[in-house]
Amino acid sequence: MTDSGTLRVDTMDWLLEGENPSVRYWALRDLLGLNEGVSEVLEAKLEIMNSRPVASILRAQNPAGYWVHEEDMYLPKYTATTHQLLQLAEMGATRTPMIEKAIEQVYRFQRNSGHFLTELPKSEKGRDSVVKDGCCFDGNILLYLNHFGYLEDPRTQKLLAFIYDYYDDVNTGWRCRAYPINPDAVFPVNCYMGSTKILKAFSMIPPEKRSQRMREIIARETEKILENRVYKYLRTPDGTRKDKYGWKRFGFPLFYQSDLLEIMMTLTRLRVHDDRMSDAVNIIKETQQKDGKWLLKDGFNGKMWTDIEEKNKPSKWITLRAMYVLVQWE
Repeated sequence: MTDSGTLRVDTMDWLLEGENPSVRYWALRDLLGLNEGVSEVLEAKLEIMNSRPVASILRAQNPAGYWVHEEDMYLPKYTATTHQLLQLAEMGATRTPMIEKAIEQVYRFQRNSGHFLTELPKSEKGRDSVVKDGCCFDGNILLYLNHFGYLEDPRTQKLLAFIYDYYDDVNTGWRCRAYPINPDAVFPVNCYMGSTKILKAFSMIPPEKRSQRMREIIARETEKILENRVYKYLRTPDGTRKDKYGWKRFGFPLFYQSDLLEIMMTLTRLRVHDDRMSDAVNIIKETQQKDGKWLLKDGFNGKMWTDIEEKNKPSKWITLRAMYVLVQWE
């Protein structure tokens, strides 16, 4: 790590402080390249479960395993079951008996097709639902199932089969009832933001465990993102490209939302290095502050079980992610 202005030693030291063991854990692993068996990494991982955000989420869990409502894993937004499991995975939480209870609760929402819907099926007919929708939802569920060690579970494999089956091989991506509101205002036919969530989940799966179908989809989705230069998928009335402005405001955590930084993490994790990423790289560099840190610009404080940093203040989470992208890029 060099004191070059982009990746400063003092910034790295700040990330490695013990105050945020999740960031410390990911920084040791992903920035310094230490493996899981190194004592520093093991110590940071153990501390994660006692950290304020993780402990707050776990305290709010019902003894049966769910958060808020047993029959709805999505609402209320940001405090329900699926949001908590996603946050816990992003923070590097360890699989525990209570997390296993939560995962089993989530599997109850799976339909026979492999897809997940937000409400428990009320009958066998409901379990036979053939709805093909909500790729962001399926992508986030796949991410935390993989993180907590459920990739090989037959129920997760059924989810993967569903994702493969409803992939649009003609237009790329997965359709969504909420996208697009105006088809003339975007370039991609199918949900652009939702597809980045599935691609992110795929990127977290070890290469040796990726099926041929998964590798094909990764290649096609990557090319689509590159064609859109990551964040330029909006279409103006005259047919030219327009920035997705909100994606230049970096946030953590992100649920169904996304931003340029999250997508760049996915691309660089997949070892993609293409000139069409250069505009996005420049935005990341330009938003670095003089002290070497990055600011949190978006978040959901006041809506979750626990607040995560403060808006417009130096953010360890955003700095960690930005440095990861730049390390991989450079």
